[in-house]
Amino acid sequence: MAAHGIIVWLIIGALAGWLAGLLVKGGGFGLIVDIIVGIVGAFIGGWLAGVLGITLGGGLISSIITATVGAVVLLFVLRLFKRA
Repeated sequence: MAAHGIIVWLIIGALAGWLAGLLVKGGGFGLIVDIIVGIVGAFIGGWLAGVLGITLGGGLISSIITATVGAVVLLFVLRLFKRA
């Protein structure tokens, strides 16, 4: 049962990281980095949704959306620091 949870996290992370890469940079970063960006983005997106009081509901699609939004924010902030 736990293995399915890890696999789902990896899939959501990969999709969210890839989508965020397309939106911010114009392309993905490779599978491993996409997964890391997506998983970190999921935490950021979940935190932001809680702070802003936004609820997308439960389920795979809402998790992907939340993780993607968080990953876009992460990449945007990283890009700001990279330029400075």
